[in-house]
Amino acid sequence: MQPAFIRLEDAIRRLYPQCTAAEWAYLRSGFQAEALPAHALFGQLRQEHRLSFVAQGLMRVYYVNPQGQEVTIRFAAEGDYSTDYYAFITQTPSLFHLQSLEPTTLLTASYQHIQHCYQLHPGLERYGRLIAEEVFKDQHQRLVSFQMDPAEQRYLHFLHQHPALFQRISLTHLASYLGIERQSLSRIRKKLVGP
Repeated sequence: MQPAFIRLEDAIRRLYPQCTAAEWAYLRSGFQAEALPAHALFGQLRQEHRLSFVAQGLMRVYYVNPQGQEVTIRFAAEGDYSTDYYAFITQTPSLFHLQSLEPTTLLTASYQHIQHCYQLHPGLERYGRLIAEEVFKDQHQRLVSFQMDPAEQRYLHFLHQHPALFQRISLTHLASYLGIERQSLSRIRKKLVGP
């Protein structure tokens, strides 16, 4: 089995260890591997409506605000899904762009395939619910952090939650994700490191 599909199966079994061979085979049959070079836009999510799993590499989800600035809302590394779930579930246009930050291998599946999986294999529907719960928890934590935490605390939380990502993303993208100017992020980092 290709390493990309091994990573997908591992991710599924982490949340849904009861996944049967038949469930896995059917789910896998609808996924396609797509290789992206670094800094490529993936299929303009506005048209793509595909579930995307990062088997290797790093993706960034962002939008462009009215001032023309890119605002990063999420990073997705190996083992993460990099999908605008609202657009995927509702099959409506997405507001976001998906960009590879490194050479990346995505495994993608159509909305129709995922729905067939749920209909034929109720256990996979449970897996889908568990993924939705994970997405909800992440989005809730991010929202609460933006409302309640100062920038320095958001930075420290990111380092704690994603220590391996810190070395793989630019300070510009990190500052955008944290909702602060790059200069402010530099000052926070300098303060924390000390003289």
